Amino acid sequence: MDTKNAIRPVATDMDGVIREHGAALLSYATRLTGDRYLAEDIVQETWLRAWRHADRLSNGNGSVRGWLLRVAHNVAVDQHRSRKARPTEVAFEGEDLANKAVQSAPSDEVESRMVVDELLDHLSPAHRSAVVEVYVTDRTTASAATHLGVPVGTVKSRLHHAIRSLRTRFATPMAA
Repeated sequence: MDTKNAIRPVATDMDGVIREHGAALLSYATRLTGDRYLAEDIVQETWLRAWRHADRLSNGNGSVRGWLLRVAHNVAVDQHRSRKARPTEVAFEGEDLANKAVQSAPSDEVESRMVVDELLDHLSPAHRSAVVEVYVTDRTTASAATHLGVPVGTVKSRLHHAIRSLRTRFATPMAA
């Protein structure tokens, strides 16, 4: 059996079904939701389900339009339930506030830099250079290794030991 010829009549029948019932289906979905864009999504999903079940799209199995409207109704209910299952989004009272970038005060940056410099003073020069290359200048370990002239494994080892050293030296005791 030729596969192309077996599929072709279904596509032709689907085209006819879409021409015959498309406007009514979109109108129904729009009335159901009150939103044209959401209705278009519902109609698209309805056509997808109709294509999957093309064998049901004949008047011998009942009303084609009735079947399509029932499927559209079910899709609308499913979409409504999925929207209700998600948490509600909270809107800002001032729309301008939502689009503003948050910028820290310059004094915070200076203070952070002073703290980092003080912490780096407690490291050996080899460990300090590895930390600066990777965390301050934002290089990859491979790039830092090339810049420092050492193997990648050495950079990784230096980073590990530097961070461990800083953690043990500046660890705050847990509150009892």
